[in-house]
Amino acid sequence: MNKKQKIVLVVGAVLIFSALILWLAHGGEIFTKSQVLIEKQDDLFGTTYKEWEDKILLIQALGLDYAGGFSAMVAVISAVLFFLFRTKKDN
Repeated sequence: MNKKQKIVLVVGAVLIFSALILWLAHGGEIFTKSQVLIEKQDDLFGTTYKEWEDKILLIQALGLDYAGGFSAMVAVISAVLFFLFRTKKDN
């Protein structure tokens, strides 16, 4: 293994580890939350009810679907670069 391959492995491992730590720090959710529950008030009767509203909250609830996809993409790119940076030995 040459110097470039070692750098690719270290950078890939750090990126994957960082993505998984960030995912755990955001709660370890499986899916990224894309809706929030909002309480609304009926104007006619004055009663309150809850309704789901579409809103992406990536900062508050990063899911494994994005973190895992990012980690897989980094792993594939690292594997390709690792293969491309190999040294050829002449016999």
